[in-house]
Parts: sequence; C-alpha cells; structure tokens
Amino acid sequence: MSAGLAVAQQASKPPATYADLPTEIPAEFKPTNDRFDHERRDVMIPMRDGVKLHAVVLVPKGAKDAPILLTRTPYDANRLTSHAESSHLGPVLTGYDNATDVIIDGGYIRVVEDVRGKHGSEGDYVVNRPLRGPLNPTPVDHATDTYDTIDWLVKNLPETNGKVGILGISYDGFLPLMALVDPHPALKVSVPMNPMVDGWIGDDWFHNGAFRQLNVGWIYEQVGTRKGEAKWWTSHFDNYDMYMQAGSAGELGRRRGLDQTGFWRKLIEHPSYDAFWREQAVDRQLAKRPLKVPVMLVHSLWDQEDIYGAPAVYRAIEPLDRDNDKVFLTIGPWFHGQMIQDGSALGAIKFRADTAKQFRRDVLAPFLARYLKDGAPQGDIAPVTAFETGTNTWLRLKGWPPKPEEPRKPLYLRAGQTLSFDAPAAGDAEFDEYVSDPARPVPFRRRPIQPMGYGGGNTWSEWLVDDQREASGRTDVLAYVSDVLTSPVRVAGEPIASLVASTSGSDSDWVVKLIDVYPDEVAGDEPMGGYQLAVSMDVFRGRYRESLETPRAIPAGEPLPYRFALPNVNHVFLPGHRIMVQVQSSWFPLYDRNPQTFVPNIFLAKPGDYVKATQRVFHAPGKASLVELPVIP
Repeated sequence: MSAGLAVAQQASKPPATYADLPTEIPAEFKPTNDRFDHERRDVMIPMRDGVKLHAVVLVPKGAKDAPILLTRTPYDANRLTSHAESSHLGPVLTGYDNATDVIIDGGYIRVVEDVRGKHGSEGDYVVNRPLRGPLNPTPVDHATDTYDTIDWLVKNLPETNGKVGILGISYDGFLPLMALVDPHPALKVSVPMNPMVDGWIGDDWFHNGAFRQLNVGWIYEQVGTRKGEAKWWTSHFDNYDMYMQAGSAGELGRRRGLDQTGFWRKLIEHPSYDAFWREQAVDRQLAKRPLKVPVMLVHSLWDQEDIYGAPAVYRAIEPLDRDNDKVFLTIGPWFHGQMIQDGSALGAIKFRADTAKQFRRDVLAPFLARYLKDGAPQGDIAPVTAFETGTNTWLRLKGWPPKPEEPRKPLYLRAGQTLSFDAPAAGDAEFDEYVSDPARPVPFRRRPIQPMGYGGGNTWSEWLVDDQREASGRTDVLAYVSDVLTSPVRVAGEPIASLVASTSGSDSDWVVKLIDVYPDEVAGDEPMGGYQLAVSMDVFRGRYRESLETPRAIPAGEPLPYRFALPNVNHVFLPGHRIMVQVQSSWFPLYDRNPQTFVPNIFLAKPGDYVKATQRVFHAPGKASLVELPVIP
C-alpha cells in the first residue's frame, strides 16, 4: 500500500471515541438565562435585494410598548453588545457605542446591527457606501438598509411601541445621517454624534488636501477582511520613525499590502476634491432633501478624528428647519466619543463637573423621550446647547454661531512675533521666515508618538489638548503672542486663518494654530502654569490655494494669500492669559509630508522630490497675515 493511500484511509476514519470514558460535553448546550434581566436575540434581517444583515436585539425583561434605540455599525454588533459576561444589561452595554445610562434608565429595546458586508452581515462592504446615484449604481445604500431594518423591527418585535430612534458615534454617527434620506415612518429621531461627513475637507481621510496618514491602520484592519482578522502592526516604538522610514504614504501602503483593498486604491486615485468626494459629502446631500425627522447633532470641541462633520451638517440643514423644531445641536468639551464616557476632564484640562453625564441626563435622555415615549413631556431642550470653555459654563442658544451677524474681528500677526487687534504699521519688518525640512518634520505631539488607538494607556484621544510649548520652541515654527489680556475675549464660531506667505519650493503645507496661553503660574494647578492650550488648529495644502479640485504649483518666492477655516470654537480667553498663533509647514506623522516640490500626486512622491524650503509669513500693510476671530461682544 502506498504511503499516500494509507494517509487517505486514516483521514477517512471517524475520530476515536471511547464508551468507557465518554465526552463530558453535551451534543447541544442550552444556557439557562431565565434569571437575566434581558433577553438576547441574534437575528438576520432581510433587505430588499435579498441580502440579510445580522443584528443583536436586547430586550429588557418584561418590556411592553418600549421604543427601540438602533445603532448600525461596521465594528461588530456582537462585540458592541458583549462588553461583559453578565446577567445584567448595564455591564453588557457599558462601552463603545452605548449611552448605557440613557438606554437602561429609559427602558429601551437596544438593537445593534452589522452594516452590509461586515462581520455577521451578508453583502459587499464599501467604506461610507455612497447614496444611490453616480457613485453607487446599485439599488441599495445605507438609507434603504436602515429603512428595511426598521420595517422588520417594528413588525417582528412584539414588545415595541413602534417608535425607533437611531444614534451612534463616528462611522456609527454617519449612519444616522443616512437614515434621514427617505426615512421610514417609524423613525422618530436621529442623533448623529461626531459623525463622519466629508472625508476630504475636514474629517477622517484628508484635511484641506493633506492626507491623515495615521489612519492607514484603520483602513488596513477595517477593509482588509470582513471581520477585521488582519491586524495592523508596528515596526518601531516611535511611530514618527516608522512613517519617516517608509517615505510617502503611498509607499507605506504599498509595503503593507494596502493596494489590495479597493478603498486604498480610491484614495490614491482621488487626492483632490473632485466629484468622488463632493458627491458623497453628507452635508451637501442632506441640504438637497426635505427634513422629515428631528435630529440632534452632537459635536466635540476637541474631536481628534471627525471635528468637521457635525457643525457642517448643522450649517447645511438648519435652514430647512422653518419652524425651528427639528434641528438641534449640542457642543461639548470632549474628545471623539467622550459624550458617553466620563466628561470631567480632557488630558490636563479640567471642567469642574462630569460634562458628559450632564449632557446625557439633561439633554439626550429627555430629547429621546420626547419623540420615542408615549405621553412623555416635551422637555425644555434649547435649539443649541453649547459648553463654553474657559468659563466652563453650559449655554442655551437659539442658533450657532450665536451671533452670525457679527463680523469676525481680525487678529494680526505683527513684527517681533507679536499679535494685536491693530493692523501692521508701515516701517515694521515685512516678514518672518523659517526653513521647513521634510527630513525633520514637526511632530504633531511629543515623541515617542503612539499609534492611533484607545485603551492600554494610549493617549491618542488627548492630542488636541497637548501642551504646544514643544512646538513653539522649534526654529521651524513661528509663534506670535499677544500682550497679557486685561479683559476677556469670547470667541464662538469658526475662526478663519488668512495668511500671506511665500515658499522657495513649488508646493507647501500651512498649519495654523489658535492657542490659549495660561498665566506663568496657576495657583492650585501648578502644571498649568504657562500651558499652551490649542483651541483650534488645522492644515491647508498649498497646491489647492486656487482650486480644491485642480492642484497647481506655487510660484517660488511669491507672496500669496491662503485662506481657510479652522474648527469651531466656543471659548473665553480670560484676563491674565495671552493669545498665541503658531504657523508651521508640517504636522507629522498625523499628516503626510509635503515634498515641497510640486508633483502630480503626493501619494506617489519619490525620495528625491522632498526638499528643504524657506517659508516666509508676511505682516506688512497690504500683505497682512491674520486670524479672523468670531468675537462675541
């Protein structure tokens, strides 16, 4: 007998079992969960095209006429509903993406569903699947999937009152916005928190054309496999070194195999703000449609991932709310997703109270109850509820910004690296300059730099409130500082960076930071002495100064205007503090390096394209650089 045949015969034999010592595992184990305070149901919900989506349904024991709170997610419905092995629903839900106290205290039926193509759901996965149209020729999108899901839930959960609310954070916050497109009649309220809205202008993938390359790990794990089995790996303790060694973001992706994924190839093919990005920008899409469902947008002032989305959607859809009763906005002093966690502090910044709990108790819970619970009181929810940092006070406002008719007040960069509300004077030095070296880019935070992530001591969520003294001491960062303030300066809305600058290269990035400089000593909180707290900051890729869609080389040495919006603020610079504006040309490795030589596609830049450049920031009459502040009288 050949060795191959012997192996085949052995393989065909049933596994050995022994009657004298049988297995102790039953043929089917049936858990006895009758003492649990909730019932868990795993269901497959059919969509209109025959695809079935997996959902976890958690029904409180004894529920009757209960409303449903739905979250749709690419992050594994099983994991988001299994934070603990417990007979109690609270521990099971405590963690991302659950406002646990609101769910439990409100007696809601909790439903978490895997989006199409991820984890337990069938179908094809497309990152932020666009609405049906030019970018999506299929008959389905997240709007239809949400409609079909709600339709099934209200018909198949006997414990419900037939009213559904949808909420979620980040990608899970993008999906409640999609639900607003041709919504199901049973959808009564939507709460998008820190939603992904425009991936090119200011959310996850780019900011004003600069690629957020720290997100390559998310893309690798999210798009590499259906269930996220492929894990991004590190090769250096300091991520700064890892990204420097790779060179361009495109080369890093190629080395890690990302070009196998469809989404990475789309990023490489669309580095500019072309129709691919414009047609899927959620704020643009919703502005074209009637508003049928009440929506509360929740925004974090220090959202390190999606700081653009919620205010952009508010700006787009608030004009559709003719009776001022369907669009609400909450602005909190939080990092991305902190509104469902402890909100007493963010990094070194303390707020004197758990601001997140205050929001959930005083705003979110009554807002949901108003629309989802039969006979619930209307509640006294302001159109805009905004936390003012500096004074650490909640404000009730009629709209955002609170004074849209107020012109922004120019804060001028002046000679001697000073700041003033007075314009530059003739005879002052015309410009300041620094050398931007791609071989030595400015770190976006103190090194060693951790990977993007949460838990295990990772402080990624705090980087926007890092002390900016580390940068202000570098020779390739300009730091303009005001005199000590003798009266408060309140700003609420969107600051605008307006630079007149030149470069000796043919392309350049411009980073502008608006900073609150604390007094040299702070009694009772010594580590805050001299702290440089970034209030608002962002980057602009210079090649897009004339057109966001068509990049053009920058004429070397020519002073040119660069004007771009910074993230929204609601802050008071207090007496005894100073205001600072920093300007630099790299922010690494959060954003990919600009080679400072114009190339058609920076993803494909070669090592020889990266050159030093002398950067000049002008502050002279007729060439004034400034930040337009939304000062509230």
